[in-house]
Amino acid sequence: MSRIIHIDLDDSGLPVPTAEIEQERKVAMFDLLEDNSFSLPAREDRDVPAGPFRLGLSIKERRLVFDLQSEDETPAGEFHLSLGPFRQVVKDYFQICESYFDAVKNMPPSQIETIDMARRGIHNEGARVLQERLEGKADVDTDTSRRLFTLICVLHFGG
Repeated sequence: MSRIIHIDLDDSGLPVPTAEIEQERKVAMFDLLEDNSFSLPAREDRDVPAGPFRLGLSIKERRLVFDLQSEDETPAGEFHLSLGPFRQVVKDYFQICESYFDAVKNMPPSQIETIDMARRGIHNEGARVLQERLEGKADVDTDTSRRLFTLICVLHFGG
């Protein structure tokens, strides 16, 4: 049961998202809850909950906060990640998404496909950065990391 079963995304204080960003958020949350792998690594000094987990994801004091609870809402852990390593890849991702959404409206399929390939590449890079930042704190597979990266982007919107 090493998985996320519930997500609270604290987007309070952020501007109202665009329709595209809201759609990305909904899809990422749905896909994440349908299929994910999330576990806490073993610790020598204490027992570690096995999951499943309820995840609170927020940005506080310029840090990305993962607040974990067990299924019965007992605190299971909290860790904070610096946003610095994410800034450039999030910026690049927003720029390529904007190009992609514009392309869908105006360009032929071959050009849309090229932009979409670039978008997926940047998204994969964001997921890789997240996996690196989570090392020693949480173990996630690539698909889970990709979906969490999408939610991190949503939290960056307007920030």
